[in-house]
Amino acid sequence: MPKDFAEKGLGNRRSVETVHTPIQIEPAPPQSKAAAVRTPASTPIRKVVIVTGALGLYSVRKGIVELVGNFPQVEWIILENAPKKSAGVLLRNQWRNLKKNGWRWVPHQAWDLMERLSLRGRRMAAASGSLPGVQYSASAVLGSPNVRHYRVRDVHGEDALEQVRAFGPDLAVSLAAPILRAPLFEIPRLGTLNLHKGKLPDYRGMPPAFWEFVNGEPEVGCTIHRVDSGLDTGPILLERSLPRSRYSTVRGMQLALDELGVQLTCEALRLLREGTTVWKSQNAGGRTHSKPTLRQVAAMRKRFSNDGELQLKRVCKEAFFWAYVRIARSLAGSYLGWRNRQRVVVLMYHRVNDELRDSLTVGIEQFDRQMEWLRRHHEVVSIADIIHGSVPRNTSRPVIAVTFDDGYLDNYEHAVPVLLRHQVPAAFFVSTGMIGSGGGFPHDLKRLGKALPTMTWDQLRHMRDLGFVIGSHTVTHLDCGAAGLDSVRRELVESRDMLKRHLGLQEVFFAYPFGGRANMTPMALQMVKELGYAGCLSAYGGFIRGPIDPYNIVRPGIGANHTMLAFRAALEGFY
Repeated sequence: MPKDFAEKGLGNRRSVETVHTPIQIEPAPPQSKAAAVRTPASTPIRKVVIVTGALGLYSVRKGIVELVGNFPQVEWIILENAPKKSAGVLLRNQWRNLKKNGWRWVPHQAWDLMERLSLRGRRMAAASGSLPGVQYSASAVLGSPNVRHYRVRDVHGEDALEQVRAFGPDLAVSLAAPILRAPLFEIPRLGTLNLHKGKLPDYRGMPPAFWEFVNGEPEVGCTIHRVDSGLDTGPILLERSLPRSRYSTVRGMQLALDELGVQLTCEALRLLREGTTVWKSQNAGGRTHSKPTLRQVAAMRKRFSNDGELQLKRVCKEAFFWAYVRIARSLAGSYLGWRNRQRVVVLMYHRVNDELRDSLTVGIEQFDRQMEWLRRHHEVVSIADIIHGSVPRNTSRPVIAVTFDDGYLDNYEHAVPVLLRHQVPAAFFVSTGMIGSGGGFPHDLKRLGKALPTMTWDQLRHMRDLGFVIGSHTVTHLDCGAAGLDSVRRELVESRDMLKRHLGLQEVFFAYPFGGRANMTPMALQMVKELGYAGCLSAYGGFIRGPIDPYNIVRPGIGANHTMLAFRAALEGFY
């Protein structure tokens, strides 16, 4: 075998137990008879080639894992394009980008270098079993016995083409691959599918969502099409759209498109396997887009920034939080002896969406950036580790846990995918009587004038299987400090028993609603202990220093007003 064609043998080992996301795809919209061509029933799909140039991307790895898990009878080859670039090529690329982007390219590259260096020292969460999201790691992708991985300098090289021909694939799937040429994409019997995160034909090219925002589109699309000799010009098999919300960002929409793309790719293989595919020719015209310059990106951010604060006020706030994070905490660590004292910070969230901005809601991109920061710079543990006292000791940085209250549907739709992406464990404390009810929380009806949807028991079961903790938040979001003890006992018992019955939990944690000091009495807390709850969480701010009392877990809340510096200040004890 040639030197640049390295196969990674897989044997029969599997490094982690994989939990696959159920495919939930709405029926495809009706197609025009004149434009549609139905593919007749074909023989079963037994061999598939996945072509990619970005196995390091989470969305690509998740797509592969879900394909392999949903079609276990298929034999797979991952053909990864990994060209080796000489110093001359790299220098020419830098010069080309400098001319295209101007002075912005220098700080952009400096920041990118710092990010890459920080990844080398990336902290891993404390050991409390396997982390949520580890099933989409590189080891999981390469750990299936029916997957072979070939890393090549050029997917169109003769050695790579010979290997694909020898494999005899029924189908190929392009996931973030370089532009494919006919000698490769024509080898499979059923052709090659491409996942394109954009509506066709109007948004060919790249990047996802960006040009739709520039043009003021009310929605962004995701398409599965067959590869032909043009760029994103082949006939369409599946297409879906996602609406833009009031506070949507390009990055937030890209995260949603990643999840939709995984689902559509699995659905496309199912249709092909069943012989029920309907191909639709693309409309005439369309436009091909290219990567924007840094100047265009900056203009986009400025245009769609939803910041209503005055510039001076915003600058003053950021300056204060910068000083707190970089100076005050450092001085406290040096002169007050705090540097090596244990600090545990349990963060409390409620909602993650781009429809609202308030003290109970963070944006999708905002949440993604916060979770990325946690995984890179902090010890992130499960709430179970904190309650059981099994957290890292004598660390120079806070130990962090992530929790959610109430049980909103957007926790499943938006927060869980981000947590899996960054392998961040989290706990979700739900008001069990509200799960799947559609009635809405009284505090939402009062503040927002409408009910917000909650999760279902099936979704909670899926989250449990993914490795997340599910806990109690009473049945009806009861104020345990104002209600009578009989009502408190009734809701504590009912909520505990519902969680055990529906989810099979052996151990249940409790976070009391509203979370203030006045919302929990000593008698009610004693009742929590007597009824077998393993821990109790409040929500009036603060962090834990010293011995951990499992029935006095304090939490600061995170909302829309937390910029990244404000978020970092909260991690350091500012609340």
